[in-house]
Amino acid sequence: MINLDRNHSLQTPAFEYGHPTAAYVHIPFCRRRCFYCDFPISVVGDRTQGENSGAIAQYINGLNQEILTTPSFGKPLQTVFFGGGTPSLLSVGQLEQILKVLDQKFGIASSAEISIEIDPGTFDLAQLKGYQAAGINRVSLGVQAFQPELLQACGRSHTADDVYTAVELIHQANVSNFSLDLISGLPHQTLEQWQESLQQAIALHPTHLSVYDLIVEPVTAFGRQYKPGAKPLPSDEMTAQMYRMAEQVLSTAGYEHYEISNYAKPGHQCRHNRVYWENQAYYGFGMGAASYVQGQRFTRPRTRREYFQWVEELVGNGGAIACPQTPISEMLLDTLMLGLRLAEGLRLADLAQRFGAAAVDQILMTLKPYFLRGWVELFDIETSRLVEPNFGLNQFSPTLSLRLNKPEGFLFSNTILTSLFEQDFITFL
Repeated sequence: MINLDRNHSLQTPAFEYGHPTAAYVHIPFCRRRCFYCDFPISVVGDRTQGENSGAIAQYINGLNQEILTTPSFGKPLQTVFFGGGTPSLLSVGQLEQILKVLDQKFGIASSAEISIEIDPGTFDLAQLKGYQAAGINRVSLGVQAFQPELLQACGRSHTADDVYTAVELIHQANVSNFSLDLISGLPHQTLEQWQESLQQAIALHPTHLSVYDLIVEPVTAFGRQYKPGAKPLPSDEMTAQMYRMAEQVLSTAGYEHYEISNYAKPGHQCRHNRVYWENQAYYGFGMGAASYVQGQRFTRPRTRREYFQWVEELVGNGGAIACPQTPISEMLLDTLMLGLRLAEGLRLADLAQRFGAAAVDQILMTLKPYFLRGWVELFDIETSRLVEPNFGLNQFSPTLSLRLNKPEGFLFSNTILTSLFEQDFITFL
């Protein structure tokens, strides 16, 4: 049993990490690189897809080698997520092959959530039905915007008409669980356009919506072209208005704002992504993919050449990966950073059980200014009421949850988390 003494020194045993039951599979191929994208991808052009691409076939061989060489912990996968890139550039046979290898190595539970990211204009009805037959039961469609001028401005390869065609195919295939991605804060984007995109998305009846604020990364086309916070990018106040608008419009339409950037109809939260936010273990496979296994985080090389070399070394080492154990202080910060993204937040008793009462006291003291602003709150899950924090009194009811207020706490989450990351928790662990 872990001692909850205020000054205890905590060494978290390996069994507490849990065994991974989720797998992320990175498919790095895209027709072109969007102007905001800094993901590890390979551009293959408009005519390359499936079995007619030697590059894709070569990559899948390396990917399957990695999967088969990775040690298994004997727990079947409960979620699988094909991300990218554009996974819908894979043929049905290629996707089916990867799933068979995953099942052969780890087992895939019959009730598993198996998701794939797809882009408008990259698939047809037969392909989508083939994906379903292979095991796909959740689809995430990369829409980003409904205005042709905005799609063109951010370098998307699809048109607004392609979006409606793609959703029609999703409905024809009877995909009951599908998500749409939208981006706010695009260059030249107005509040009126953002409202229109939200309303258009709702009209397509997705079960899930992901709403992201544009981040201008230095190595992207946008990063070379625009200075963050300067025109034609919307102002910080405008993007804050967009965030509040999404909260109001989507909540009114029956979508639960369950995570900073995600909304879902009841029963349709993304199970795979919750693994990340709950800081659970997961496998990552493919170029640039990250994994978190037995308290160790590891990211694979971001280019195909380096990735193939790494796979060869992995096979030669019998699946062993040398990487350091995550320090306990970093585990605490990861837990806070990820868990506070969720609407329900983090149970104080769980934090105290894992990291000690002294650390939790210090977390509450650090967040005191944000409690006073109403951005952070304690919520009693049993009574469904807010509770005033008792700073420094070491009172952690099992029903008390630390959470960010919606939408303001979510909106200013970076400010809140920065305060936590600036705090030295080592002396409290």
